[in-house]
Amino acid sequence: MFTNFLRENKIAAGILTVLRLYLGYSWFTAGLGKLTGGGFDASGFLKGAIGNPVKGPDGNMVYGWYVNFLESFALPNIDMFNFIVPWGETLIGLGLLLGCLTTAAMFFGLVMNFSFFLAGTVSHNPTDIFLGFIILTAGFNAGRIGLDRWVIPFIHRTLKTEGSKDKAKAAA
Repeated sequence: MFTNFLRENKIAAGILTVLRLYLGYSWFTAGLGKLTGGGFDASGFLKGAIGNPVKGPDGNMVYGWYVNFLESFALPNIDMFNFIVPWGETLIGLGLLLGCLTTAAMFFGLVMNFSFFLAGTVSHNPTDIFLGFIILTAGFNAGRIGLDRWVIPFIHRTLKTEGSKDKAKAAA
């Protein structure tokens, strides 16, 4: 029932637009600050997450697999992450602000939120994750008052046309 409300109701589309704009502004300003701030470097954050991992009540690492990922993949490829993080945040924010490819933007926003969360950063991540799941659950309705109103039907028409061409070639 609630899912149907989120996915189909016009009032929900308005509420989702407000949530989407709030998260979009947060993502966009965070990313733009990193892009224009004179050289973003995630290595300090990663070293801190590796050196002081999330621990459970027994004092043992909770997400050892994630610390291993940071140590063996993220840190050795820091240049890639120094590019992906600020551009990812900026593009996620732009997608949410414009309501363009909203579901994809929110999915990648949640991936980044969980990445920060697993590294031990609480901050506003729980709120962002909660709101992000609402937007992701709503699907198309979250971007209905935005560019998705035109972009998503265009993509569907284009893919349907391409699929028809492929079928015609296969039949020939």
